[in-house]
Amino acid sequence: MQKRSLRELEVSAIGLGCMGMSAFYGSADEKEGIATIRRALDLGVTFLDTAQMYGPLTNESLVGEAVRGRREEFVLATKFNYRMDNARPGDISSVGPQDGSAAHVRSSVEGSLQRLGTDHIDLYYQHRVDPQVPIEETVGALGELVAEGKVRCIGLSEASAQTIRRAHAVHPITAVQSEYSLWSRDVEAEVLPACRELGIGFVPYSPLGRGFLAGRFTTPSELDADDWRRHNPRFEDANLEANLRLAAKVKEIAAEKDVTPAQLAIAWVLAQGEDLVPIPGTKRRTYLEQNAAAVGIALTREDLARIDAELPEAAGERYDEAGMRSVNR
Repeated sequence: MQKRSLRELEVSAIGLGCMGMSAFYGSADEKEGIATIRRALDLGVTFLDTAQMYGPLTNESLVGEAVRGRREEFVLATKFNYRMDNARPGDISSVGPQDGSAAHVRSSVEGSLQRLGTDHIDLYYQHRVDPQVPIEETVGALGELVAEGKVRCIGLSEASAQTIRRAHAVHPITAVQSEYSLWSRDVEAEVLPACRELGIGFVPYSPLGRGFLAGRFTTPSELDADDWRRHNPRFEDANLEANLRLAAKVKEIAAEKDVTPAQLAIAWVLAQGEDLVPIPGTKRRTYLEQNAAAVGIALTREDLARIDAELPEAAGERYDEAGMRSVNR
Protein backbone atom coordinates (compact mmCIF):
# COMPACT_ATOMS: atom_id res chain seq x y z
CA MET A 1 0.00 0.00 0.00
CA GLN A 2 1.30 3.42 -0.95
CA LYS A 3 1.47 6.23 1.60
CA ARG A 4 0.36 9.82 1.33
CA SER A 5 0.69 12.85 3.57
CA LEU A 6 -2.02 15.06 5.00
CA ARG A 7 0.37 17.81 6.09
CA GLU A 8 2.33 16.20 8.93
CA LEU A 9 0.11 13.12 9.12
CA GLU A 10 1.27 10.11 7.07
CA VAL A 11 -1.55 7.76 6.08
CA SER A 12 -2.28 4.95 3.64
CA ALA A 13 -3.09 6.25 0.15
CA ILE A 14 -6.70 5.22 0.64
CA GLY A 15 -8.55 4.93 3.90
CA LEU A 16 -11.57 2.99 5.08
CA GLY A 17 -14.86 4.73 5.79
CA CYS A 18 -16.51 2.79 8.60
CA MET A 19 -19.92 4.50 8.74
CA GLY A 20 -21.86 1.80 6.88
CA MET A 21 -20.79 -0.82 9.41
CA SER A 22 -23.18 0.78 11.90
CA ALA A 23 -25.54 3.27 10.27
CA PHE A 24 -27.44 4.70 7.33
CA TYR A 25 -26.84 1.95 4.76
CA GLY A 26 -29.27 -0.70 5.91
CA SER A 27 -28.52 -3.87 7.83
CA ALA A 28 -25.15 -4.16 9.53
CA ASP A 29 -23.08 -7.11 10.72
CA GLU A 30 -20.79 -6.08 13.58
CA LYS A 31 -18.62 -9.18 13.31
CA GLU A 32 -18.06 -8.63 9.60
CA GLY A 33 -17.35 -4.95 10.24
CA ILE A 34 -14.64 -5.79 12.76
CA ALA A 35 -13.22 -8.44 10.43
CA THR A 36 -13.17 -5.87 7.61
CA ILE A 37 -11.17 -3.39 9.69
CA ARG A 38 -8.68 -6.07 10.70
CA ARG A 39 -8.37 -7.20 7.09
CA ALA A 40 -7.67 -3.57 6.15
CA LEU A 41 -4.55 -3.67 8.31
CA ASP A 42 -3.35 -6.77 6.46
CA LEU A 43 -3.73 -4.82 3.21
CA GLY A 44 -1.94 -1.75 4.55
CA VAL A 45 -5.13 0.33 4.72
CA THR A 46 -4.49 1.89 8.10
CA PHE A 47 -6.46 5.17 7.91
CA LEU A 48 -9.88 4.65 9.52
CA ASP A 49 -12.74 7.15 9.47
CA THR A 50 -15.61 7.17 11.96
CA ALA A 51 -17.77 9.71 13.83
CA GLN A 52 -19.89 10.09 16.94
CA MET A 53 -22.89 10.51 14.67
CA TYR A 54 -22.52 7.06 13.14
CA GLY A 55 -24.89 4.85 15.05
CA PRO A 56 -24.96 7.18 16.91
CA LEU A 57 -21.99 6.27 19.12
CA THR A 58 -21.87 2.61 18.12
CA ASN A 59 -19.45 2.99 15.21
CA GLU A 60 -16.71 4.48 17.36
CA SER A 61 -17.13 1.56 19.76
CA LEU A 62 -16.93 -0.93 16.89
CA VAL A 63 -13.74 0.69 15.59
CA GLY A 64 -12.30 0.71 19.09
CA GLU A 65 -12.95 -3.01 19.43
CA ALA A 66 -11.44 -3.74 16.02
CA VAL A 67 -8.17 -1.91 16.73
CA ARG A 68 -7.74 -3.17 20.27
CA GLY A 69 -4.20 -4.41 20.82
CA ARG A 70 -3.03 -2.86 17.52
CA ARG A 71 -4.02 0.74 18.05
CA GLU A 72 -0.64 2.22 17.12
CA GLU A 73 -0.75 0.54 13.70
CA PHE A 74 -3.79 2.61 12.72
CA VAL A 75 -4.42 6.29 12.09
CA LEU A 76 -7.81 7.05 13.64
CA ALA A 77 -10.02 9.90 12.45
CA THR A 78 -13.33 10.73 14.08
CA LYS A 79 -15.74 13.66 14.16
CA PHE A 80 -17.82 15.62 16.65
CA ASN A 81 -20.52 18.24 16.24
CA TYR A 82 -23.98 17.14 17.31
CA ARG A 83 -24.94 17.01 20.96
CA MET A 84 -25.01 13.48 22.33
CA ASP A 85 -26.33 14.21 25.84
CA ASN A 86 -29.46 12.12 25.32
CA ALA A 87 -28.25 10.00 22.41
CA ARG A 88 -29.28 6.37 22.48
CA PRO A 89 -26.92 4.01 20.65
CA GLY A 90 -28.44 3.05 17.33
CA ASP A 91 -31.23 5.69 17.49
CA ILE A 92 -30.37 8.55 15.14
CA SER A 93 -33.50 10.45 16.20
CA SER A 94 -32.03 10.87 19.69
CA VAL A 95 -29.12 13.00 18.45
CA GLY A 96 -29.28 16.64 19.54
CA PRO A 97 -28.55 19.86 17.65
CA GLN A 98 -25.19 21.10 16.44
CA ASP A 99 -22.85 22.64 18.99
CA GLY A 100 -19.47 24.03 18.02
CA SER A 101 -18.85 25.70 21.37
CA ALA A 102 -15.54 25.31 23.15
CA ALA A 103 -17.26 23.52 26.04
CA HIS A 104 -18.81 20.98 23.70
CA VAL A 105 -15.51 20.40 21.92
CA ARG A 106 -13.92 19.47 25.24
CA SER A 107 -16.74 17.21 26.42
CA SER A 108 -17.07 15.49 23.04
CA VAL A 109 -13.45 14.39 22.83
CA GLU A 110 -13.70 12.53 26.13
CA GLY A 111 -16.53 10.36 24.86
CA SER A 112 -14.72 9.57 21.63
CA LEU A 113 -11.51 8.65 23.45
CA GLN A 114 -13.44 6.28 25.69
CA ARG A 115 -15.36 4.59 22.89
CA LEU A 116 -12.27 4.24 20.71
CA GLY A 117 -10.27 2.87 23.64
CA THR A 118 -7.35 5.22 23.10
CA ASP A 119 -5.61 8.12 24.78
CA HIS A 120 -5.36 10.20 21.62
CA ILE A 121 -7.17 10.78 18.32
CA ASP A 122 -4.97 11.22 15.28
CA LEU A 123 -7.35 13.45 13.32
CA TYR A 124 -10.35 15.13 14.96
CA TYR A 125 -12.83 16.81 12.61
CA GLN A 126 -15.71 19.15 13.19
CA HIS A 127 -18.37 17.14 11.35
CA ARG A 128 -20.31 20.18 10.16
CA VAL A 129 -19.65 23.87 10.74
CA ASP A 130 -22.00 25.31 13.36
CA PRO A 131 -23.31 28.64 11.98
CA GLN A 132 -24.16 29.82 15.49
CA VAL A 133 -20.59 29.59 16.83
CA PRO A 134 -17.61 31.45 15.36
CA ILE A 135 -15.21 28.99 13.79
CA GLU A 136 -12.44 30.73 15.71
CA GLU A 137 -13.94 29.54 19.00
CA THR A 138 -14.29 25.96 17.80
CA VAL A 139 -10.80 25.73 16.33
CA GLY A 140 -9.28 27.48 19.33
CA ALA A 141 -10.67 24.75 21.58
CA LEU A 142 -9.45 22.06 19.19
CA GLY A 143 -6.00 23.63 19.30
CA GLU A 144 -6.02 23.30 23.09
CA LEU A 145 -6.73 19.57 22.71
CA VAL A 146 -3.66 19.32 20.47
CA ALA A 147 -1.55 21.08 23.10
CA GLU A 148 -2.82 18.62 25.72
CA GLY A 149 -1.97 15.59 23.56
CA LYS A 150 -5.54 14.32 23.28
CA VAL A 151 -5.61 15.12 19.56
CA ARG A 152 -2.70 15.03 17.12
CA CYS A 153 -4.26 16.97 14.23
CA ILE A 154 -7.51 18.79 13.53
CA GLY A 155 -9.79 18.92 10.52
CA LEU A 156 -13.04 20.30 9.14
CA SER A 157 -15.76 18.54 7.19
CA GLU A 158 -17.88 20.18 4.48
CA ALA A 159 -16.50 23.66 5.24
CA SER A 160 -16.44 26.54 2.77
CA ALA A 161 -13.21 28.05 1.49
CA GLN A 162 -13.81 31.18 3.58
CA THR A 163 -14.31 29.15 6.76
CA ILE A 164 -11.22 27.06 6.03
CA ARG A 165 -9.11 30.21 5.78
CA ARG A 166 -10.51 31.64 9.02
CA ALA A 167 -9.95 28.35 10.84
CA HIS A 168 -6.41 27.89 9.54
CA ALA A 169 -5.49 31.38 10.82
CA VAL A 170 -6.29 30.20 14.36
CA HIS A 171 -4.60 26.77 14.27
CA PRO A 172 -3.16 24.73 11.39
CA ILE A 173 -5.83 22.60 9.75
CA THR A 174 -4.43 19.23 8.68
CA ALA A 175 -7.28 18.02 6.48
CA VAL A 176 -10.64 18.98 5.06
CA GLN A 177 -13.13 16.20 4.39
CA SER A 178 -15.88 16.68 1.82
CA GLU A 179 -17.74 14.61 -0.72
CA TYR A 180 -15.78 14.30 -3.97
CA SER A 181 -16.16 11.82 -6.79
CA LEU A 182 -16.91 11.48 -10.47
CA TRP A 183 -20.39 12.78 -9.75
CA SER A 184 -19.69 15.31 -6.97
CA ARG A 185 -17.08 17.80 -8.17
CA ASP A 186 -18.26 21.11 -6.69
CA VAL A 187 -15.23 21.34 -4.36
CA GLU A 188 -13.04 21.93 -7.40
CA ALA A 189 -14.28 25.53 -7.67
CA GLU A 190 -13.15 26.96 -4.32
CA VAL A 191 -12.53 24.40 -1.58
CA LEU A 192 -9.73 22.39 -3.19
CA PRO A 193 -7.88 25.52 -4.36
CA ALA A 194 -8.09 26.97 -0.83
CA CYS A 195 -6.72 23.76 0.67
CA ARG A 196 -3.85 23.75 -1.79
CA GLU A 197 -3.11 27.42 -1.19
CA LEU A 198 -2.81 26.71 2.54
CA GLY A 199 -1.11 23.32 2.29
CA ILE A 200 -4.07 21.45 3.77
CA GLY A 201 -4.74 17.83 2.83
CA PHE A 202 -8.07 16.80 1.35
CA VAL A 203 -10.04 13.66 2.25
CA PRO A 204 -12.80 12.79 -0.25
CA TYR A 205 -15.66 10.78 1.19
CA SER A 206 -18.12 8.80 -0.92
CA PRO A 207 -15.68 8.46 -3.85
CA LEU A 208 -17.99 5.71 -5.16
CA GLY A 209 -21.06 7.93 -5.23
CA ARG A 210 -22.55 6.07 -2.25
CA GLY A 211 -22.00 2.78 -4.06
CA PHE A 212 -23.92 3.84 -7.16
CA LEU A 213 -20.85 4.35 -9.36
CA ALA A 214 -19.68 0.89 -8.37
CA GLY A 215 -22.84 -0.60 -9.85
CA ARG A 216 -23.91 -2.06 -6.52
CA PHE A 217 -27.51 -1.02 -7.12
CA THR A 218 -29.45 0.53 -9.98
CA THR A 219 -32.67 1.50 -8.22
CA PRO A 220 -33.50 2.40 -4.60
CA SER A 221 -35.88 -0.56 -4.42
CA GLU A 222 -32.81 -2.83 -4.30
CA LEU A 223 -31.72 -1.26 -1.01
CA ASP A 224 -32.82 -2.21 2.50
CA ALA A 225 -35.99 -0.50 3.68
CA ASP A 226 -34.07 1.57 6.23
CA ASP A 227 -31.26 2.56 3.87
CA TRP A 228 -30.85 6.37 3.81
CA ARG A 229 -30.09 6.33 0.09
CA ARG A 230 -33.70 5.45 -0.71
CA HIS A 231 -34.55 9.10 -0.06
CA ASN A 232 -31.52 10.73 -1.68
CA PRO A 233 -32.48 13.21 -4.43
CA ARG A 234 -30.05 11.63 -6.90
CA PHE A 235 -32.01 8.39 -6.80
CA GLU A 236 -35.41 9.93 -7.49
CA ASP A 237 -37.09 9.00 -10.76
CA ALA A 238 -35.95 11.69 -13.21
CA ASN A 239 -32.54 12.08 -11.61
CA LEU A 240 -32.03 8.33 -11.41
CA GLU A 241 -32.54 7.92 -15.15
CA ALA A 242 -29.86 10.52 -15.91
CA ASN A 243 -27.46 9.17 -13.30
CA LEU A 244 -27.78 5.64 -14.64
CA ARG A 245 -26.26 6.95 -17.87
CA LEU A 246 -23.33 8.36 -15.90
CA ALA A 247 -22.80 5.04 -14.09
CA ALA A 248 -23.01 3.18 -17.40
CA LYS A 249 -20.22 5.30 -18.84
CA VAL A 250 -18.05 4.57 -15.77
CA LYS A 251 -18.74 0.88 -16.28
CA GLU A 252 -17.87 1.10 -19.99
CA ILE A 253 -14.51 2.79 -19.41
CA ALA A 254 -13.69 0.45 -16.52
CA ALA A 255 -14.37 -2.60 -18.69
CA GLU A 256 -12.02 -1.31 -21.35
CA LYS A 257 -9.27 -1.03 -18.74
CA ASP A 258 -10.15 -4.42 -17.24
CA VAL A 259 -10.90 -2.98 -13.80
CA THR A 260 -14.11 -2.72 -11.80
CA PRO A 261 -16.20 0.47 -11.91
CA ALA A 262 -15.37 1.03 -8.23
CA GLN A 263 -11.66 0.76 -8.92
CA LEU A 264 -11.91 3.23 -11.79
CA ALA A 265 -13.80 5.72 -9.61
CA ILE A 266 -11.22 5.49 -6.81
CA ALA A 267 -8.30 5.65 -9.24
CA TRP A 268 -9.78 8.83 -10.70
CA VAL A 269 -9.88 10.48 -7.28
CA LEU A 270 -6.32 9.36 -6.52
CA ALA A 271 -5.20 10.86 -9.83
CA GLN A 272 -6.44 14.31 -8.85
CA GLY A 273 -3.38 14.92 -6.67
CA GLU A 274 -1.03 13.47 -4.08
CA ASP A 275 -2.70 15.63 -1.43
CA LEU A 276 -5.96 13.64 -1.71
CA VAL A 277 -6.70 10.54 0.37
CA PRO A 278 -10.10 9.03 -0.49
CA ILE A 279 -11.93 6.97 2.13
CA PRO A 280 -14.26 4.58 0.30
CA GLY A 281 -16.64 3.04 2.77
CA THR A 282 -17.61 -0.59 2.96
CA LYS A 283 -18.80 -3.11 5.51
CA ARG A 284 -17.54 -6.18 3.68
CA ARG A 285 -14.06 -7.60 3.22
CA THR A 286 -14.69 -8.48 -0.41
CA TYR A 287 -15.30 -4.87 -1.42
CA LEU A 288 -12.46 -3.65 0.77
CA GLU A 289 -10.01 -5.86 -1.11
CA GLN A 290 -11.28 -4.62 -4.48
CA ASN A 291 -11.10 -0.98 -3.38
CA ALA A 292 -7.57 -1.33 -2.00
CA ALA A 293 -6.35 -2.64 -5.35
CA ALA A 294 -7.28 0.68 -6.96
CA VAL A 295 -4.02 2.23 -5.77
CA GLY A 296 -2.22 0.19 -8.42
CA ILE A 297 -4.28 1.56 -11.30
CA ALA A 298 -2.61 4.34 -13.28
CA LEU A 299 -4.83 6.59 -15.37
CA THR A 300 -3.13 8.40 -18.23
CA ARG A 301 -3.75 12.01 -19.18
CA GLU A 302 -5.74 10.66 -22.10
CA ASP A 303 -7.88 8.58 -19.74
CA LEU A 304 -8.57 11.59 -17.52
CA ALA A 305 -9.38 13.80 -20.50
CA ARG A 306 -11.79 11.21 -21.83
CA ILE A 307 -13.55 10.93 -18.50
CA ASP A 308 -13.94 14.71 -18.34
CA ALA A 309 -15.29 14.79 -21.89
CA GLU A 310 -17.64 11.81 -21.82
CA LEU A 311 -19.14 11.62 -18.34
CA PRO A 312 -22.35 13.61 -17.99
CA GLU A 313 -22.92 15.75 -14.91
CA ALA A 314 -24.83 14.17 -12.06
CA ALA A 315 -28.51 15.05 -11.79
CA GLY A 316 -29.98 16.19 -8.49
CA GLU A 317 -28.53 17.54 -5.26
CA ARG A 318 -26.39 15.22 -3.18
CA TYR A 319 -28.54 15.78 -0.06
CA ASP A 320 -32.09 16.90 0.59
CA GLU A 321 -32.78 20.57 1.27
CA ALA A 322 -31.88 20.37 4.96
CA GLY A 323 -28.71 18.44 4.25
CA MET A 324 -27.57 20.93 1.62
CA ARG A 325 -27.90 23.76 4.13
CA SER A 326 -25.27 22.04 6.30
CA VAL A 327 -22.52 21.83 3.66
CA ASN A 328 -20.05 24.36 2.26
CA ARG A 329 -20.53 26.87 5.05
